[in-house]
Amino acid sequence: MSDVLVVRGEMQPWTDRTTDHPALAALLMDVLPAGRRTLIVGPHSPSLVSSVLDGAGDTTMLVRSVSDAAELSELEDLQVIAGALDGLVSEPFEVIVAADGLDRVLGYDSDDLSWTERLVALARLATPDAVVVLGLENEFSLLGLLDSRPANERHGDDEWRPLHDDPTRPVSVSQLKSVLPWKAQVYANFESRTLVDADVIGELPTRLAAEALAATDVPVLSPVAEGVETAARAGLLAGVSTGWLAICGALPARAVYAQTGPAVLTADQTLTGWEIEVGQAQVEGDLRFDANVVPAHVPNGVTVESALFRLAAAEDVPAFRKVAARLGEWVSSEAGVLLRWDDIVIDGDDFAFGVSPWVVAEPVGRADLLTAAWWRFHERLIGGHRRHPWPPWMVGDDLVSTWLGMSGVEPPEPVQATSPDSPPASAVQVARGKELAAALAVVLEEKPVADLRSAVADADRARLELFELKGHVFGLERTLGFRDKALKTRENRISELRVELRETEVALKRVRGSRAYAIGRLISRAAQIRKPRAFAGKVKRRIRKKIPRRR
Repeated sequence: MSDVLVVRGEMQPWTDRTTDHPALAALLMDVLPAGRRTLIVGPHSPSLVSSVLDGAGDTTMLVRSVSDAAELSELEDLQVIAGALDGLVSEPFEVIVAADGLDRVLGYDSDDLSWTERLVALARLATPDAVVVLGLENEFSLLGLLDSRPANERHGDDEWRPLHDDPTRPVSVSQLKSVLPWKAQVYANFESRTLVDADVIGELPTRLAAEALAATDVPVLSPVAEGVETAARAGLLAGVSTGWLAICGALPARAVYAQTGPAVLTADQTLTGWEIEVGQAQVEGDLRFDANVVPAHVPNGVTVESALFRLAAAEDVPAFRKVAARLGEWVSSEAGVLLRWDDIVIDGDDFAFGVSPWVVAEPVGRADLLTAAWWRFHERLIGGHRRHPWPPWMVGDDLVSTWLGMSGVEPPEPVQATSPDSPPASAVQVARGKELAAALAVVLEEKPVADLRSAVADADRARLELFELKGHVFGLERTLGFRDKALKTRENRISELRVELRETEVALKRVRGSRAYAIGRLISRAAQIRKPRAFAGKVKRRIRKKIPRRR
């Protein structure tokens, strides 16, 4: 721990927010020479500073916040200075790290320096053969163009002196290279999660860049991934990044640095694809991080998801079914790798795993792995409002179950519903796969916040469903009204019949109590006698028994 030195331009109370960027730290460890006198300019996270200290010699760090300087002074072998860039006077440094850029290097007492003037002040602190790492925010970034927030809400007080309207500020890779006093290798910086050499193009960096931008909390107007893919096809991937990182005076490093879970992935382009290296890390939970499942070579082809999206948009169900059948034959549950169609690459007539290092912690069957992949594809197809040939009543578990059937998974046995809440057979079949897909979305840090275009489309669809439900409710109410009238008519008729029945019962009792009814019954019984003479003889004998004889 060392004492904090103070120069002109210090700010208190003040703090500059920083976050950890493992990919950026890995890049700095590759390009910075060891044992040289180093200056770190601007706010950087303690972990990033520690990675610089591991190989540097005498190291000094300049931050404008006094409180931030006090915290950083606890790091060993680091001299911290609190103040502004224009207030620092020192001997030249052999290494200068300003990965945060030049936006947050001035204080209260600083002159209103433009970006170019700040660069001149930085260059005065460098030796002629110095290694300089300089970051720059891209004002033409895709994320900035799609940001749905107004301009006054996009930037807080962190910058203190905004440079967004500075005409001297570079806004392209070529402008940045031309304004720097050193020869530079420029990396396209995507939220510091993925850094790609500005001269490199390919499917892999495009996918990693799209994933990095999708992990941000910025509310956007439309899906960022679509714009990234379009820009990459036009050769403008570096032009729409959120920023750039210029490496001056150092040997070229790897072509791609990307944060994948808690580790860092690096890649170099070859004639047939990409040579991959992934660092080791430990992650506990339903999914396990295993760098060993990532292949050392990944072909430079399109993903299965891209091919399926195109077939669905073309409504080519037979071709879609063929691809699904080939996937079902190719998938094996031995490795336990959690399948992602957006990471599986089409390699000629075969398929190849991409750079996803996530495996299922517990043993899982082939059907559940396929279900997880198809459910993730379903969410990206339906959630992205892409065109497809399947009817709306199939969307959900039934559609995923249909795709599983295309992949060779036996359909579930029909289950008889025992209650209105009984789940269908398809819901039971895809339940475990949905859990795995949800766990994958968590470890990939995919944000559930929808873009404005999707939100508007969801609102329109909900409005249509509401209109249809209102019509259905109106029809049911009308039917119930007709039935209610019919029930009332029946009830009135039943009441009338009950009154008539009571009157009939009263009249019947009156008839049964009359002498005419008794005589009629007697006559009716007498009419039933078949042998009148035998009957008369029996009556006569009974009368004689009752009446005694006269003597």
